[in-house]
Amino acid sequence: MYPPIEPYDHGQLDTGDGHLVYWEVCGNPEGKPALVVHGGPGSGCTPGRRRAFDPARYRVILFDQRNCGRSLPHASDPAADLTTNTTHHLVADMERLRERLGVERWLLHGGSWGSTLILAYAEAHPERVSEIVIAGVTMTRRSEIDWLYRGVRRFLPEQWQRFRSGVPEDRRDGDLVAAYARLMSDPDPGVRARAVHDWVTWEDAVISHEVNGKPDAYSDRPTPALQAFVRICTHYFSNAAWLEEGVLLRDAYRLAGIPGVLVHGRLDLGGPLETAWQLAQAWPDARLVVVDDAGHTGGDAMSREILAALDGFAGAANGR
Repeated sequence: MYPPIEPYDHGQLDTGDGHLVYWEVCGNPEGKPALVVHGGPGSGCTPGRRRAFDPARYRVILFDQRNCGRSLPHASDPAADLTTNTTHHLVADMERLRERLGVERWLLHGGSWGSTLILAYAEAHPERVSEIVIAGVTMTRRSEIDWLYRGVRRFLPEQWQRFRSGVPEDRRDGDLVAAYARLMSDPDPGVRARAVHDWVTWEDAVISHEVNGKPDAYSDRPTPALQAFVRICTHYFSNAAWLEEGVLLRDAYRLAGIPGVLVHGRLDLGGPLETAWQLAQAWPDARLVVVDDAGHTGGDAMSREILAALDGFAGAANGR
């Protein structure tokens, strides 16, 4: 990773519908524009994400998606309305931010949920994307959501049973994600707090059983950040991210001409390699790099591949 770096500019983007989206810029003001698209959904961007880019060659832009991180209103506030927080709203925010910062084209980098948002944006605005680097490919299809919150129980039956027991008994054989979304809308703060705990305990269990995984990958956050994370995750996943099933794969032809690198851990338990492989088959300009000793949280080998991809694209023509 490159040394820590601080932003030279930041602000709040007024979306015009009650949201203020935090953004920041660091690196070289005349460098190649690159946008970091964080995961979650609802995780927010962290300072460490700045360090994947050569600060002498990149103009690095980061933002917190609606209702999380430093964006307002924050989803930890139960009064914050999430009805105007959908994939389509986030795509529009990215385009609005591009215009606000005077970027003609930018490289997009992110992973996990961030890869879904990257693909949605790039397929809607391919002329605005110079390259794409994704780590941990997802397309947030219903089949992928079902795998993470039900299918993985085959490997972790005891932990999944506890996750299932976190919802009311009459909902345990139905859509667990939707049941958790209802709990996160409960007026009782105790109910919401318990739902947050049970949700991140399951997320932690999945990650901790991967190679390079750690036991508190999700729960090691301040309480407001955890509340926002779970509320936004359940909001998105119970609605399949407002995406037609398989649409991002179906429309991958729109990425033609955009160079891409897809880095995926072969041992990714929550997001199996098949998704990345399918995308690579549909997007001929993308190169799939499979890291044999990595899961969803990556590791040294995966980080090296990501840095190599970003360094490799740094010399390409600027988007300004």
